Amino acid sequence: MSTREAFPVLGPGAQAVRLSFWFVAVLAVLAALAWATSNVRRIPADSSAVVMRFGAYVRSQGAGLLVAWPRPFETVQLVPGSERVLERRIVSLARDPQAGTQLSEASDALAGSGYVLTGDNGVVQLSATLFYRVSDPYAYALQLERLDAAIERIVSAAVVETAARRDLDSILVARPELVAADQQMAARREQLRGDLASAIQRHLDALAAAHASLGIEVARVDLETSFPASAVDAFNAVLTSLQNAERDVAQARTLAEKTRQHAQQSADRIVQDAEANAAERVATAQSETSTIVQLEAALGANHDPGLLARAYRDRVQAVLARAARVTTLDPNDASSLVLPGRAP
Repeated sequence: MSTREAFPVLGPGAQAVRLSFWFVAVLAVLAALAWATSNVRRIPADSSAVVMRFGAYVRSQGAGLLVAWPRPFETVQLVPGSERVLERRIVSLARDPQAGTQLSEASDALAGSGYVLTGDNGVVQLSATLFYRVSDPYAYALQLERLDAAIERIVSAAVVETAARRDLDSILVARPELVAADQQMAARREQLRGDLASAIQRHLDALAAAHASLGIEVARVDLETSFPASAVDAFNAVLTSLQNAERDVAQARTLAEKTRQHAQQSADRIVQDAEANAAERVATAQSETSTIVQLEAALGANHDPGLLARAYRDRVQAVLARAARVTTLDPNDASSLVLPGRAP
């Protein structure tokens, strides 16, 4: 039997069917290979992969070649790597554009939007930007749909908590004249970002302890502080009045110091004049009584009994010389002396 008789020649239609079959078979094999290797991929250097089998977490893998079962057995989700820093601007702290433009109850509800109350009952506006890293890829992938809303609430709560523990001067430079005088206040102002980052991390750790971790950690927080626009003019007026009051106090202190110095100079001059007059009067008294002192010393020692009579004669002449008329009487004469005088 010949080969032609064992394998009959196919007609054109059969050959077309045969070619179509092989074409479909090749496509099926290629599709099967593509499906089997669909989860064989390269993970970029700044990313990591989370592998889940039928929705259950299997493993996490960093940069490199990933080999996993094809869908629907295993699914692979790419998330940012731990070295990659992500940024999120907190829009809930921004001032609502519609605040103050509507004359309704909604306007009253939005009146306080964007304002944060400080510990000394002050009001300040804070704009925060959170920079974070992925610390737990599986938790991050699990909470990805709710991550932005959770970050908004956590950062807003941390900002309110941090501002409530501080006064206005420790948040921004409210009074410039105190910057140089109070170095501790300036240090607290510089520490504000660190305290805010610590408060945010505490909230994230609390969620992780409650088995609701977001899978992120805080890298840093950028914070911008400012006064409400409606309070700037009033605050500037207060600062101006404080500066004017301090200037007036300084001028009053200068005037008081000048008055005190003049009074001190006058007092010193009066004291010096009194001391000089006293010394002069003492010297004059001593010179005028020197004879009496010497006479007393001589009489006390009984050195010269006739000294008293001589001193009397020397002194009485000068006294009698000042009188207009002198009448002498004998002490032993018993007659009476009638002196002219004015009638009573």
